[in-house]
Amino acid sequence: MISYDEELAKTRNDLRTLTSGLSRGLGNVVERVRLAYRQFHLASLTELEADYQVAQQTVSELIGDFGPQEDVLLLQANIDGRFHRLDRVKQMFAMSPQLAQRHCGRAILADIDFQEGRYQRALDTFQGLIEEERTWDVLARLAHWNGKMGEPAAADRLYAEAESELTAKEMRSFTWLELQRAALALSRGQLRRSRQHCERAAAAFPGYWRVDHCMVAVLAAEGDLLAAESLLRGVVMRAPRPELMQALGELLAANGKPGESAQWLERAASAFLTSVKNGGVHYYHHLADLYADSLDRPEEAVHWARLDVALRSNFTTQSALAWALYQNAQIQEGVKWIEMALASGVQDASVFGTAAELFRAAGDAELGHQYERLATRINPSGKQFHLHI
Repeated sequence: MISYDEELAKTRNDLRTLTSGLSRGLGNVVERVRLAYRQFHLASLTELEADYQVAQQTVSELIGDFGPQEDVLLLQANIDGRFHRLDRVKQMFAMSPQLAQRHCGRAILADIDFQEGRYQRALDTFQGLIEEERTWDVLARLAHWNGKMGEPAAADRLYAEAESELTAKEMRSFTWLELQRAALALSRGQLRRSRQHCERAAAAFPGYWRVDHCMVAVLAAEGDLLAAESLLRGVVMRAPRPELMQALGELLAANGKPGESAQWLERAASAFLTSVKNGGVHYYHHLADLYADSLDRPEEAVHWARLDVALRSNFTTQSALAWALYQNAQIQEGVKWIEMALASGVQDASVFGTAAELFRAAGDAELGHQYERLATRINPSGKQFHLHI
């Protein structure tokens, strides 16, 4: 079994070897593609924008030098998808129509359908792909769909089946699936089960900061905010991502440390805004959340939530805009957006909680109470401090 630090060291060593070979003039298209994929692997481990940018640069040079090869376009599509650049993902498929016919390509296009609110079309594609070949990644996609749409037991069974499709060498993928199962259990208030999945993930890929991040969310949901704070400080040291800084700031505020909280929240806001200034769009949702709840600047929250929903209109972005509008006392428009989110069929405690607040604010106490009951039924621990994982 390899640990996270060992995998990180191995990947960096591979990159040094590949880069050294290229510097001696040995680089052909095969070696450069391998370099791009190893750079992407490193970025997937660290999840730092700077590492993704290195892979992005190599991919751009490959496309410029050798044209739109399918494997390179697929890698570019995966990078763009991680950063919510959905239009660019579509451009990659337009450059190679054959890619859209491949199993992996159709799965990515179904992801876009889901992100853009075409839920039934995404479901149909996932089910069709599984009928052809039950690959672990598509099983996981279908599990995510089921988890969001009110079938958590079916979702967990699909995640378990996805795990059974993996080989002993794919422990990082197994860990990722365990973390999805932990998040699913946490969203349903199943704290003990969520903790068990976190522990299984830790055993499969020791030292991975994502596992500790998951455990922070469990500790917070259990009400042990001091332990969650202590663990999250270590996570932020290892993975200085702005969304983790935001979470730490929120935990510090909950633990009665407003001065230090403000410092971390401002650091997060500065990093989010720098990313946006550099052309990033994947932090719109975080900015909307930060300004709506932590920095008490609801007008700015509405601004960023509108940009996000224009980029990808789905129940998550619609609910976030509804909440920002609620915080900014724009109740009637907020009701319209939360109704749109509810019309998707999503079964989510957070969405229902937002609906409860908006309907009450709009004067419909009965409907507000109904959605509060639904939120509590889905996640009985939902009143505890909530940390996204």
